[in-house]
Amino acid sequence: MRLQYLSISSSEDDDGHGSWEAMASVRPADAAAARAELDELLAWAEAHAPGPRGALDEHGVWDAHLQELQEGPEWTTLTLTLVGPMAWGEALFQQVDTEDP
Repeated sequence: MRLQYLSISSSEDDDGHGSWEAMASVRPADAAAARAELDELLAWAEAHAPGPRGALDEHGVWDAHLQELQEGPEWTTLTLTLVGPMAWGEALFQQVDTEDP
């Protein structure tokens, strides 16, 4: 999967859970394309879910949170945060290509 708008960061806790944040700040003309990239990531996460989705402290195995913030008329910030087992998140981001062509 090729990403042109999103940048990705990750972190790991002491229990082997990871957190991945995919974020883009775009002008209105690029918002639909950035949303499509987020949708593709979320679709992969759901298709390869390691177990039930939900808060980890409520017996979920993974979860996702999508946020869209309008920053004035010129910018939209889109963020997808995923949490779950490290191996699952690493497998997701092995599918991601963020290099320029």
